[in-house]
Amino acid sequence: MNPTLQFDPTSHQLTGPTGSLPIPASDELARRFLMLVEGQCMQDHIAAVAQKYDYSRQRYYQLLDLFNQGGLSALEPKKTGPKSNYRRTDEVVRQILRHRFLDPDVSAEVIAQKLRQTDFAISVRSIERVIADFGVQKKTLQAQPQKPASAASRPTRSKTSAPAKSRRHQSGTRRSSKPGR
Repeated sequence: MNPTLQFDPTSHQLTGPTGSLPIPASDELARRFLMLVEGQCMQDHIAAVAQKYDYSRQRYYQLLDLFNQGGLSALEPKKTGPKSNYRRTDEVVRQILRHRFLDPDVSAEVIAQKLRQTDFAISVRSIERVIADFGVQKKTLQAQPQKPASAASRPTRSKTSAPAKSRRHQSGTRRSSKPGR
């Protein structure tokens, strides 16, 4: 970078002797690369260059090491935060589902207590999430819609009436057994 080529982080413009190139504020990769170019090629004070781009001197050297090891793609921002489910592991999910299928009426609190007794650190809310994710919620009774008046006036056989006699207990003739049956 020659002294006439300059990046202004406030206006996000890379300006040279014949024009300027806008760099989007959301393009973190370009900002990191421009910082390294300015710090390595212009022989300026590294701390001042890092501060200009809102980085520390230590972070500047971390990014420089990443660039030297992996090139421009290594400067791409990585996803932060946990990389895996460390509380709701596959084994914990299996145990939650196992307890739920063994007793569908058991509450999330009871499942949490059983899992804590077997040395699984899990919260009640995490158990509720697993149950919701797998769709093994308790079934709730819903009110049945009322039947129309015309259907209620029709005579129906009640389940409480005496059952019809089975064929074995019917008096009278017996069926003759045919060969092959």
